[in-house]
Amino acid sequence: MSFRKILSFRKIIRSVLTVALVLAPVVHAQEKNYRVETLVEGLHSPYSLAFLPDGDMLVTEKSGTLRLIRNGTLVEQPVAQLPDVYSSGQGALTDVVPHPRFAQNRLVYLAYSGGTAKANSTRVVKARFVDDQLRDIEEIFRARPDKDTGAHFGARLVFLKDETLLITVGDGAQYREKAQDLSSMLGSIIRIGDDGSVPQDNPFVAREGAHPEIWSYGHRNPQGLIHDPLTDRVYATEHGPRGGDELNLIEAGNNYGWPLATYGVDYTGAAITPYQQYPGTVQPLTHWTPSLAPSGLAQCRSCLWPQWEGDIFAGMLMGAQVQRVRLLEGGEVEREGLFEEVGERIRDVRFGPDGALYLVTDNVDGRVLKVVPASP
Repeated sequence: MSFRKILSFRKIIRSVLTVALVLAPVVHAQEKNYRVETLVEGLHSPYSLAFLPDGDMLVTEKSGTLRLIRNGTLVEQPVAQLPDVYSSGQGALTDVVPHPRFAQNRLVYLAYSGGTAKANSTRVVKARFVDDQLRDIEEIFRARPDKDTGAHFGARLVFLKDETLLITVGDGAQYREKAQDLSSMLGSIIRIGDDGSVPQDNPFVAREGAHPEIWSYGHRNPQGLIHDPLTDRVYATEHGPRGGDELNLIEAGNNYGWPLATYGVDYTGAAITPYQQYPGTVQPLTHWTPSLAPSGLAQCRSCLWPQWEGDIFAGMLMGAQVQRVRLLEGGEVEREGLFEEVGERIRDVRFGPDGALYLVTDNVDGRVLKVVPASP
């Protein structure tokens, strides 16, 4: 291809991306109604944040270290170092959540990628958090089969009202067709009991050849997951390839389309499928094309901004921002980019028990930021 043709091709691509951005249902803040403060810094590639009933916070670091924040200060001594975390590529100690009855049982659950370069998987352990240390660590889930890629682990957690646990599992990148194969856990969302058992009301328990732990399938790399206790709805974000990042309403038994249907294209520019919609699959509530790379997810319920009540907040890596998503009647969606002035990739977003919004930045020297209203 000649240099002139390459330039022409690049101009066409820029034009397509510009049109896509213009057509996206995006609104922009008229004025900042918040201020961003640094809560702690000096974290090594932090990934996720969880709040404990006594006000303490737990933070995961990619390498497998679990850290503690107490009274707004990072405790120097780590809580734990998980020994078998495969932290190469996209592998990491990804998520930490307390049990719904943590005050009584002191249980925390951690998701991570474990194994080796030739055989790794998404895994979950539970442990007791006692005297600022993890005790009685026990593996309760391991995605099957193992894979030999360092990408697309998913590995986010959330508890439902019935105290069952949802776990996201990525498609392994090179094994995307497995997201449509119920005999593989790749590209799925899993539902298990808090002890690792299989709930007998899971949608594929009675299907021969299917993993009974699977709750939904057809996912690519879901890295955001929340449960709304008010509506009992579950939402997940997942990375598309080039374009086609998705926000989905997750319901038991549904097929979310990957790779049969997507709004994105392969990294080479080649088509993955001719379909953006496919019979028997569920459309996303909204998608980001071009990609902004969604990671952590949160929802405002009685937060410090009444005007944000019910809105969903997605941290963005490529976009270095947080997207506020408002779901309107009739399937319409309103979106707004926030906190771009921070200038950092946002790995996780969480609303705290105090109603403030907390952001985890994706850096080797990472921070936890606290967002509060600009004025009382």
